Amino acid sequence: MSDLFHAEELLQTTKELVSIPSPSGYTDEVISWVEGRMQELGVETKRNNKGGLIATIEGADSSRQRMLTAHVDTLGAMVKEIKSDGRLRLSLIGGFRFNAIEGEYCEIITGDGKRFTGTILLHQTSVHVYKNNGEVKRDEQNMEVRLDERVFNPEDVMKLGVSVGDFISFDPRVQITDSGFIKSRHLDDKASVALLLANIKKLKENNIRLPHTTHFLISNNEEIGYGGNSNIPDQTIEYIAVDMGALGDGQTSDEYTVSICAKDSSGPYHYRLRKHLVKLAEENKIEYKLDIYPYYGSDASAAIRAGVDVRHALIGPGIDASHAYERTHQDSMLHTAHLIYQYLLSEMID
Repeated sequence: MSDLFHAEELLQTTKELVSIPSPSGYTDEVISWVEGRMQELGVETKRNNKGGLIATIEGADSSRQRMLTAHVDTLGAMVKEIKSDGRLRLSLIGGFRFNAIEGEYCEIITGDGKRFTGTILLHQTSVHVYKNNGEVKRDEQNMEVRLDERVFNPEDVMKLGVSVGDFISFDPRVQITDSGFIKSRHLDDKASVALLLANIKKLKENNIRLPHTTHFLISNNEEIGYGGNSNIPDQTIEYIAVDMGALGDGQTSDEYTVSICAKDSSGPYHYRLRKHLVKLAEENKIEYKLDIYPYYGSDASAAIRAGVDVRHALIGPGIDASHAYERTHQDSMLHTAHLIYQYLLSEMID
């Protein structure tokens, strides 16, 4: 691989992105941040009615277009109830388990923009009081937010401005290690947004003329299933979701290569487009892994379910511990960045 991309820049951009609270439904701040980056690069953008961001780079052929997407919305929660003791019950946003956020710091964002910190805990956390602490089910009834405020009842909480429906964002706890890892919440899918931004920057800096007009959709509802199923121009032939590769037993993906998905819970991805991506990887010495994700869906598969007539594919960096405290390595980021770049410069398959 060439030195087109720099690991430090990719990881730093990812760090900045994960540090912006953006649970699904509360994404204006992070969309504005990405929009600002696009404007600095001189890229034309517009927002759709759902609040997502669409950037377009004109290519030599506008009759056959491409779209790539990555999402900035993350897992999170809302205030479900203010309990009698002033603690908060949660309603989860996105597909994850309560055990993945037990003990996590969080931020409550009120309707008037105030922010309060807290900690997500099991109600029966104290082992000096609750003998059966280890057996208690981690669920909506037993998990709660302990606010970092002097509150003893619902009235105290409401005086702060906190109410049902307020968003709860999880502390990302982002760290970049000397060994090249980035570990953080919300690498799904802000690492991929950083990769798209890096590619757009490279195209603009080098005045590269793409073979096909290409749209970049920064979607904001993927975690709840419908971020990238609309605003796809009729001329779009190929649609690629850039999203995480899931790691675990029985998977081939790892934290050091780019993952190319053959099939997920929605079924197989487009066979010839997948083969095109594999060929690009092999020709350019990009390390990759083919994989199947049994409990996964992407913005590309959401578009197919919506009836959009496109060839769809899914690639992304391999990310460990998905929907928990995630981690990937700079090598995976670099291989993914290069595959995106080679794809953008390639001619469309017939």
